[in-house]
Amino acid sequence: MAVNTAATRPHGPGVFPRGKSQARTDRALPYLLLLPAALALGLVSIYPIYAGVHASLTTYLYGRPVAGAGAQNYVDVFHDTTFWQAMGVTAKFVGIAVAAETVLGLGLAMLLVRDMRGIRFIRMSILAPMTVAPVVVGVIWRLMYASQTGFVNPLFTALGLSSPDVLDHQSSAFYGLVAVDVWEWTPLLFLICLAGLQSMPQEPLEAAAVDGAGPVRLFFHHTLPLLLPVLSVGVTLRLIDAIGTFDQIFVLTGGGPGTATQLISIYAYNTAFNFTDYGHGAAMLMALLAFAFLLVMVAVTLMRRASRRTS
Repeated sequence: MAVNTAATRPHGPGVFPRGKSQARTDRALPYLLLLPAALALGLVSIYPIYAGVHASLTTYLYGRPVAGAGAQNYVDVFHDTTFWQAMGVTAKFVGIAVAAETVLGLGLAMLLVRDMRGIRFIRMSILAPMTVAPVVVGVIWRLMYASQTGFVNPLFTALGLSSPDVLDHQSSAFYGLVAVDVWEWTPLLFLICLAGLQSMPQEPLEAAAVDGAGPVRLFFHHTLPLLLPVLSVGVTLRLIDAIGTFDQIFVLTGGGPGTATQLISIYAYNTAFNFTDYGHGAAMLMALLAFAFLLVMVAVTLMRRASRRTS
């Protein structure tokens, strides 16, 4: 009598046979779970980019499309001296603001990383400006800078100094906007740096302290290299956001006085909606998007190198 020795799939409590359809379902499940997020991303990102590219390749007359423009809008933009001036103001604004926010955020995080009495209240107070809508921030600071109702001019007068009238002069208006941006977004860098410091391994720092490393050497040779990957992420996010700054500037100065605070976002807005030249306005913003994408690629490359050095 022959005995069947072929292997059989075990059956029992908690063991179920798996067919080909179940295997296909398992492989497709991650993509199905990502589908809602992909659809949302397509609605809020991909379609607007497509619409912007299409508008930048179209000629508009009094706000209505009349013909295809090809690359002519981009050619006109790159020959526009005001565009390059606005790009220069944008680069200056982003560079000064993000550098100040990074230094202040890192410094505050180093001071407040230790637990002490009332530390939670202090941290929450520092984070408060970040929770205010940018338009509201613009309104608040416009009232603060105002000559009659604000406190800046009366403060200078009380100190025996002449009133600065911050928003009336080109240089002071620019740095006044930088101050507003630093006030609002330093908490973001503070929060990221604080999280990085709290999750940092302490063994290398303790070993360096035992070996006699002072506070300055400990920071630059150990703390900063370990924090660099996290800090790079925060700086990259802030750079992307700062390039497109619009709300506060639109409320505070509208790009003035003159063109002192006319970032590329303000210039593109005025071109598209005040002069109904949507094609040129869209071409400017597409050029800005390409510049931001290039900046992100460079930042990601630097982050990867820093991460490899740290590891």
